[in-house]
Amino acid sequence: MSAPVDSRTVYRLRPGWRLQWEEAQGRHVLLYPEGMVQLNDSAGAILSLLDGERDVSALIDELTRRYPEAPSGELAQDVRDFLADASQQGWIHHD
Repeated sequence: MSAPVDSRTVYRLRPGWRLQWEEAQGRHVLLYPEGMVQLNDSAGAILSLLDGERDVSALIDELTRRYPEAPSGELAQDVRDFLADASQQGWIHHD
């Protein structure tokens, strides 16, 4: 099981990895030296906000603003779950 995600943590993409919109596939992809990860819409929306300045709380606030129809408690938990998984996968890191 993953460690809980602290609301004050600031995540960024792993060095050498890049988020890119892939027009041909109509989705975001995560590029890394050995290949590529195709992302669903939610993952692309979350990773696109990882700027090395926003903490998890600010990230959730921005996603709640962008997607007001999403139940806020569920959205917050989904974001935390995704960040924990992405961190465990090595896609993102924090200081």
